[in-house]
Amino acid sequence: MEILENLRILDGIDILLVATLMFYLYRLVKGTVAINIFIGIVVIYLIWQLTVLLKMEMLSTILGQFIGVGMFALIVVFQQEIRKFLLLIGSTNLKGGLFKNFNFSKKEGLLNVDIHAILAACENMGASKTGALIIIRRATSLEFVKDTGDRMDIEVNRPIIESVFYKNSTLHDGAMIIEDNKITATRVILPVTQERNIPLRFGLRHRAAVGITEKTDALALIVSEETGAISYVKDGEFVLFETIDELRIMLEEELT
Repeated sequence: MEILENLRILDGIDILLVATLMFYLYRLVKGTVAINIFIGIVVIYLIWQLTVLLKMEMLSTILGQFIGVGMFALIVVFQQEIRKFLLLIGSTNLKGGLFKNFNFSKKEGLLNVDIHAILAACENMGASKTGALIIIRRATSLEFVKDTGDRMDIEVNRPIIESVFYKNSTLHDGAMIIEDNKITATRVILPVTQERNIPLRFGLRHRAAVGITEKTDALALIVSEETGAISYVKDGEFVLFETIDELRIMLEEELT
């Protein structure tokens, strides 16, 4: 009871912030090889705090030094996760909720993207089982991946998109980047996700789409070369839809 009486509002906020931080850190490493390391660190930290509470000085000193020195090793081990976490913080938006979408810098207003032309091209490519990977930029810069491909400056339209991904085209391999209704790069090489829970039926295009949407707030559309099915990926996760009209509405909402 004495502890509860001495509990301040700031202490409650402190606990809430730490819990939120731990939750988002867990989300970052969930499904990757880093999850076991993350759980191990949490267990060691809890044991350390318990030894301090029980005044087991020798063990608490050893664990304290291990955690202190181990922080430098963790920076190396969790290099990709730290980068992803910083990207999430840098693209957080307080509008519509404190941690909604964790997206600070999302552009306001409708982005000038011809969604109808993009989806029409995807439908046609799906019918002919032409593989495609289209990345639509929102707020986060994609310059770090555009340099891996061929830079373009072409207005978005259905015939151009289809011609780029035509099987005999020299530009069909890799991803297409769309920014403000302009095709700004083709043959782009994207970072591939380390997520282990992606179904085996999804190939490299799908894993690359998950990878880029994990690291940025971009949207990804994939046309399967095997089945012709269209997939939509956002925030590193596949978003289910039943009809192309439903997908169109989703994209319009995200680009608003």
